[in-house]
Amino acid sequence: MDIDTSFAGLGVLALTLVGGGLVTGFLAGLFGIGGGGIAVIVLFELFSFLQVPNEVRMHVSVGTGLVVMLFTAVRSFSAHRARGAVDMEIVRVMAPWVVLGVVGGASLARFAEGDALKAVWVCIAPIMALQMFVGNQRWRLGEDVPGGLFRPVYGTAVGFVSTLMSIGGGAFVSTMMSLFGRPIHQAIGTASGFGPVIGVPAVIGFIWAGWSVAGAPPYSVGYVNLPGAAIVAAISMLAAPYGVKVAHNFQRRSLEIAFGCFLMFMAGRFLYSILAS
Repeated sequence: MDIDTSFAGLGVLALTLVGGGLVTGFLAGLFGIGGGGIAVIVLFELFSFLQVPNEVRMHVSVGTGLVVMLFTAVRSFSAHRARGAVDMEIVRVMAPWVVLGVVGGASLARFAEGDALKAVWVCIAPIMALQMFVGNQRWRLGEDVPGGLFRPVYGTAVGFVSTLMSIGGGAFVSTMMSLFGRPIHQAIGTASGFGPVIGVPAVIGFIWAGWSVAGAPPYSVGYVNLPGAAIVAAISMLAAPYGVKVAHNFQRRSLEIAFGCFLMFMAGRFLYSILAS
């Protein structure tokens, strides 16, 4: 892998990571998504530029994105909780089941090909976006989030899929809470609480999954690239509170449309990558 180590080349790489960190952090706070999904897009393009082998490129993007998601999620969750927008009861009840799903997702990632990870985005993101585009406040599956088996089953599914998508579960939790009548700001705030729950075991899992795999970019541990994670995570943590501030100045419908567009963009980008390869 030939990397431009000239002053200008390193400057371009640094600016790319800083810019990606700003976008990642802002959107993490805006949507309560933890930032990992956005970081995956940025890192995938960067690793493509650096000619990281296609066999590991998506895995390293997801693994590194999980580190970014973890740090931005902590920042985003803290800011949302300070505004009283987090239902901690839902976070506490679902957290153990989410971790169980994370273990399953990391185990699958050890054997899955890069296109399989992209396909998860292509299949799941448009479904969530459709609900955001056509849904309205009258759409309800119930008056409140159900108890019983629903929370363990849904929590396990959230942990499993979120790990493979490098997101903090925000998309799934906020959509679910909206369909069960919770205000969009509370749904987004509560969703941000699952980022740390997913992030810690998922990062450990991707380090384990890629421990002996060849082809990762320099200074990687398993499927986690340390320089990419450090720069994007540090900058995104500074930007996340600004996204939270903007979120609380928007109406419900505006957030739904913006969230849907974000999901469709990411699905389209990975579909293009699958077809191109």
